[in-house]
Amino acid sequence: MADQVFSVGGMLLVNLVLARTQTREEYGMFALSYSVLTFLLGLHNAAILEPFTIYGSGRYRNRFAEYFQLIWWSNAAVGGVMTTIVLSLCLGFHWIAPHDLPPAILGLGLTVGVLLSGALLRRIFYLQRQAGLAAAASFVFFVTVGCGLGLTGKAHVLNSFSIFLVLAAGWLAAGFSLAKRLPFGKTGQSFLEYEPNYWREHWKYARWVLVTALVFQLTSQGYYWLVAGFLSVRDVAELKAITMVIAPADQIFIALNYLVLPILSAHYAARRMTQLLSAWKWYASGITAATLTFFLFIRAAGKTLTHLLYGGRYDDVAHLLPLLALTPVVMGIGHTMNAGLKAAECPRLVFCAYLCSGITAFVIGIPLVMSLGLRGAVYGMLISGAGYTLALAIGFFTHVRRNFAESSAS
Repeated sequence: MADQVFSVGGMLLVNLVLARTQTREEYGMFALSYSVLTFLLGLHNAAILEPFTIYGSGRYRNRFAEYFQLIWWSNAAVGGVMTTIVLSLCLGFHWIAPHDLPPAILGLGLTVGVLLSGALLRRIFYLQRQAGLAAAASFVFFVTVGCGLGLTGKAHVLNSFSIFLVLAAGWLAAGFSLAKRLPFGKTGQSFLEYEPNYWREHWKYARWVLVTALVFQLTSQGYYWLVAGFLSVRDVAELKAITMVIAPADQIFIALNYLVLPILSAHYAARRMTQLLSAWKWYASGITAATLTFFLFIRAAGKTLTHLLYGGRYDDVAHLLPLLALTPVVMGIGHTMNAGLKAAECPRLVFCAYLCSGITAFVIGIPLVMSLGLRGAVYGMLISGAGYTLALAIGFFTHVRRNFAESSAS
């Protein structure tokens, strides 16, 4: 939880400063640019982080040092490719419209490799069961970002471009401060000498996560683009502002997932299906209790909290908060089944759930945004979340029942 407080606290601090100091149009452009980073983080998670988590805590846990080094250099290659792609798009956009290139996109292109590596840094410590080191990395990031915001503000260069440089500086500081704790020691053989067919297994799992990441953009970040296309960038800023108020609920999912997913993966790799299901039940109960408590808090204090966070600038949309706070309640139980299916190395069912949610976003979300405006976007997010959870429930219980039958037969 401390890890999430500091890592997400840094991003929350960035959003608060921008929302309080920039125009709604400027903040809306940052929100759209950051949604591109979220999309790239999803691709990175599919290509690197999730297979690393599942296999590193499961079938390859006895050769973790060798496996880590393979993944680390693969991450560097992926970061280099993404940097090249984003900067090439910036160059092409600048050639077509020299005066219309959003500064935030350029900042993203220069720093995307570092931002992706920050996600890997924390995940490594979780797989080593050293959550304290992940929290330490996030603390260094938070302090560095806070100092960077202060310095850029005093120098009057705080904008959507410099913000990305500040975020990158935060993760660079965290990486250098904890570099000695990473398993970079000498190994007898490279991992591919142990597992020459590894990349075939990696792709077998990652391909489903990759298409899931593409669909995920439609279900969450896609609503920002729908609002931008059918309403305005100003409305994007308003949606982003109230979404940031309920962001802590998402971080509860992420924090617990970092801890629970390696445990579920270890149970599945050892074919301990009873223990896996028991761990999932505790996880689901905890998530349900946490999201309901959070919803009641937002219902009681959401408007006051929004006023304090943004200095009254977004009070006109605070009435949507209680409705939006239902989204974590609806999706929370789905996220636990998501983790269970990933641990069982069955990402295709997770993809199907996100696809169901994405189709809902188009079929229902677009008419709602067009007819009801920002309130319609909130309704759409809630309905898409319900479709996601329902699809996961069907897939999860079908898959678990089948595995129980196979385990009993053996």
